[in-house]
Amino acid sequence: MATWFQGLGAIDPAPFFVLSLLPYLAFLWWARQVRAFPRLALRGFQLTLLFVAVTIVAAVVAQQVYGRQLADVDPLHGGAEAFLTLSNLVVLLGFRLLPSEPPAAGSADTQVNKS
Repeated sequence: MATWFQGLGAIDPAPFFVLSLLPYLAFLWWARQVRAFPRLALRGFQLTLLFVAVTIVAAVVAQQVYGRQLADVDPLHGGAEAFLTLSNLVVLLGFRLLPSEPPAAGSADTQVNKS
């Protein structure tokens, strides 16, 4: 069993990270098509991609400048995580500001935007 875990630890996670972006981009495309999806929440989910980009840049800077992992350089790590906090807040506000009554079934708000 220990050998299995060691083998698992030797796998490069980079391809999995890239592959994980595909369903997320599909989700963003779908959310953009649905009129009932809150626009502010959609912006928050899009900001999550900014968080990913900032985190990658911060990780490279941490490695190149400090010779450490991002998690070990608190100012860079905290700055990158601030973008995640911002995106989460925008998602929360987007859903929180929805009307308390859901749209009636078949109404224009529940239709998929064909444009």
